[in-house]
Amino acid sequence: MMLAFSKMHGLGNDFVVIDATQNAFNLSQAQMAQLGHRQFGVGFDQLLVIERSERADCEFKYRIFNADGSEVEHCGNGARCFAKYVVDHQLTQSAKIPVETKKGQMVLRVLPDGQVEVDMGPPNFSPESLPFEATLHDRYQLALPDFGTVTFGAVSMGNPHITLLVDDVETADVSGLGRALVAHSVFPNGVNVGFLQIVDQQFGRLRVFERGVGETLACGTGACAAATIARAWGLFDANCTTLELLGGRLRFAWDENDHVLMTGPATHVFDGVIDLDGLGVPSR
Repeated sequence: MMLAFSKMHGLGNDFVVIDATQNAFNLSQAQMAQLGHRQFGVGFDQLLVIERSERADCEFKYRIFNADGSEVEHCGNGARCFAKYVVDHQLTQSAKIPVETKKGQMVLRVLPDGQVEVDMGPPNFSPESLPFEATLHDRYQLALPDFGTVTFGAVSMGNPHITLLVDDVETADVSGLGRALVAHSVFPNGVNVGFLQIVDQQFGRLRVFERGVGETLACGTGACAAATIARAWGLFDANCTTLELLGGRLRFAWDENDHVLMTGPATHVFDGVIDLDGLGVPSR
């Protein structure tokens, strides 16, 4: 079976994009995992699948799979690439593109300068939304055997995130502490972990350790979560802020309904075709 795909990235967070608007998506988890292998497949942080939506208020269905083949709820950097793909391939004529996700509707907009604005929806601070085994607070503490007591904020942006403040993202133990928190029992479905350095009220630096992936060059929902948590703590301007990730910068604003508006680039790298039968795993 031959599979056509596009390779794209948002600030170095890289994706394989598959257009399934005409043909059903039927890759097995094992096939997706090998396709995502950096040495034996194409390699990606996440696989993005474009399908037509059956919802009256959505034009497309946006599906996201991690490199291990597990399906997840949301990806902000992927959403920007999704928008660029459907516009560049003339799958839509709309200026605003409503898409269906596992958590509801998301609205995408390609701007005249090529940047993409994503309405990420309102943040949800309820612990149950992550889920997170705790009662609602603006800050939480968790004792870890090798790291002492860790203080963080928690929010769902359609997927679960926590954010820790650090003095310097360069020296933060992103891998060690990230692994300890991602798999902690208080997060039954796992969690994504952000390490945020506040520079001033309109600028910060961020590194993110993602569940099922590890540290990535950029995480759109993680950046939304970090900006939102820091704003709630009074550390960021209430109207607009910029975060610098390893792969580049994202800009954030909040509308009158408290929806998070994320703006950033999306880049097409190359198109390809791969023989799935040559991957050495059975088809579903």
